[in-house]
Amino acid sequence: MTLLRSFDPEIADAIAGEIDRQADGIELIASENFVSLPVLEAMGSVMTNKYAEGYPGKRYYGGCEFVDDAERLARNRAKELFGSERANVQPHSGTQANMAVFFACCDPGDTVMGQSLTHGGHLSHGHPVNFSGRLYNVVQYEVHPETLRLDYDIIRDQAKQCKPKMIMTGASAYPRFIDFEAFRSIADEVGAMLVADIAHIAGMVAVGLHPDSIPYAHYTTTTTHKTLRGPRGGLILTDKANYKALQKNVFPGIQGGPLMHVIAAKAVALKEALQPEFKDYQQRILDNAKALAGYLIEEGFELVTGGTDNHLMLVDMRSKGLTGKDFEEALERAGITVNKNTIPFDPESPFVTSGVRVGTPAVTTRGFGDSEMKRIAEWFGRVAADHTNEDLAKKIKGEVKELCKNFPLYAELEV
Repeated sequence: MTLLRSFDPEIADAIAGEIDRQADGIELIASENFVSLPVLEAMGSVMTNKYAEGYPGKRYYGGCEFVDDAERLARNRAKELFGSERANVQPHSGTQANMAVFFACCDPGDTVMGQSLTHGGHLSHGHPVNFSGRLYNVVQYEVHPETLRLDYDIIRDQAKQCKPKMIMTGASAYPRFIDFEAFRSIADEVGAMLVADIAHIAGMVAVGLHPDSIPYAHYTTTTTHKTLRGPRGGLILTDKANYKALQKNVFPGIQGGPLMHVIAAKAVALKEALQPEFKDYQQRILDNAKALAGYLIEEGFELVTGGTDNHLMLVDMRSKGLTGKDFEEALERAGITVNKNTIPFDPESPFVTSGVRVGTPAVTTRGFGDSEMKRIAEWFGRVAADHTNEDLAKKIKGEVKELCKNFPLYAELEV
């Protein structure tokens, strides 16, 4: 990137610093991953120059022959990967994918049900500060106070009482399988549309390592990063019957011109996900998550629900006498990145939290395995035992960097 460095050295320095941060540290944020170089190349392509309002073959601008090819490839690959009849690859993010589906299913003021953010849901599932909570009458369901898992009998009773027009399922911080068939049964009983947000678990769903939403949900939304390991963006899957309502609520409903360079990168990532080795990768994510969960328990950490069925776990830091904020900051000083996260029935504010969320997609992409999961858990234990010790943090950061040298990341990139 010699042109960038010569023209804008400040931005070049920021990018170079980020390359080094990613390469030298351990990334355990459950919603992050590392894309391939082909995905990066597509993201930085000349397709960023093209305005393409509309859909392939029905654009409002000329000159769309090649971006049409890219979008058709992305749609067809998404349909093949997930076994879905229809796909829309234009949403700029998971939240915008959810917004389009809200608009397709409901009118402002309608009653919807979604999982509470503090119980593992997502902002766009009805939180009061989000569009979903501001435009709709939201009834939020929670996990069971004893098991900290979804209780489908309680959710069914709640749905019977509020009679929602739409039920949103899926989560951003729930470590257990989601029973989409049970949710469809509830939705049918009360006459609601069912939407499954599989943003976190999409990679596992695609290869059959998590219960599948496609046969049960009227709409399935996802991001294309996280476990799918693609560019940051959104994707919606549905059937023929619901496709028309979806299309008009993405464009012109909530978006103008799509980001064609991102759609091209989505197509590349979806092709990668269609390769046989992608299932092996997803299995390694799960293996690493279970291993890390076990090692953390050995180190005296308490996990919400006692473990995980997917790529993430919630660590209750009260078991170590710390807040999530304290531990996130202490780990970052040691070269390990997590995010503070509320836990169910959390007494702390969302800015402090009692927990941290930990995920294994990114470290699995780098090639980490069981022995690295054990070392990470040991570092967690050392940091938690003396979280304000700057010398300890510096020592561990050096150990982390040495480990990461064995798993090089983006060695080809120079800024």
